[in-house]
Amino acid sequence: MITEQEILNASILIVDDQQSNVQLLVEMLREAGYKSTTSTMDPHAVCALYRDNHYDLILLDLLMPGMDGFQVMEALKDVETGGYLPVLVLTAEPGHKIRALASGAKDFIAKPFDLFEVKTRIRNMLEVRLLYKKLDNYNKQLEQTVQQRTAELRESEARFKRLTELSCDWYWEQDENGKFINVYGPAMEMLGLPLDTAVEGGGQAWRWNEDERRKLAANMAMRKPFLDFVYSRTYPDGKQQYFMVSGEPMFDASGGFTGYRGIGKDVTATIYARVKAQQ
Repeated sequence: MITEQEILNASILIVDDQQSNVQLLVEMLREAGYKSTTSTMDPHAVCALYRDNHYDLILLDLLMPGMDGFQVMEALKDVETGGYLPVLVLTAEPGHKIRALASGAKDFIAKPFDLFEVKTRIRNMLEVRLLYKKLDNYNKQLEQTVQQRTAELRESEARFKRLTELSCDWYWEQDENGKFINVYGPAMEMLGLPLDTAVEGGGQAWRWNEDERRKLAANMAMRKPFLDFVYSRTYPDGKQQYFMVSGEPMFDASGGFTGYRGIGKDVTATIYARVKAQQ
């Protein structure tokens, strides 16, 4: 909402080549409580004044020598890049009203002035203008907030990726059918499996420990999280390779299961070192 004080503190520029009209409007605005009123009788000065002050409202006479109000509005479009011209035209020509609105004016006041009408139209237009400015500022702040949050999210993702790289060999995600959909790190290279067949691993030169694999599959079938689960595979020469994985189930907003995600690492060297130390 726009307060009474905000309206009375709004900046207003009066543009009219008739000194009497300028004095009348200035006095009327002063008596109504408006505190920031500027005037000029030179239409060529309007663009520079607006560029420097960005008035909340311009009371613009249409019929002026040298440069009429229509030309002023056209010139103002190059200054007001936001596309909103806060112009209230002053005219004694009824036929000019439609043309003025089509040229970008937001409202009009007929001459000779009806002071009650003038005050009402000025107040109404200022309220709309100030609301427009508030909305514009809010949208800019919202955009800045979104950009900031996006930057924070990217930074968080980068930290997460870095921590993952430091704490494990790979990060993985599976869909509800067990198919790998995201893998970060050299998981497939280490496992020697293509992405879409990593779950099965059939037809390879090694043999998985089926008891371990069944235990892991049963745990995942019950949608349970697991921590530091170790499973192994055996090569034809009898050498064994060990992997340790941790994972948790993922659910959508309605509670539906969407898959698993977790981390994994090759712990073969650790297992062999532990066995050797126990010997």
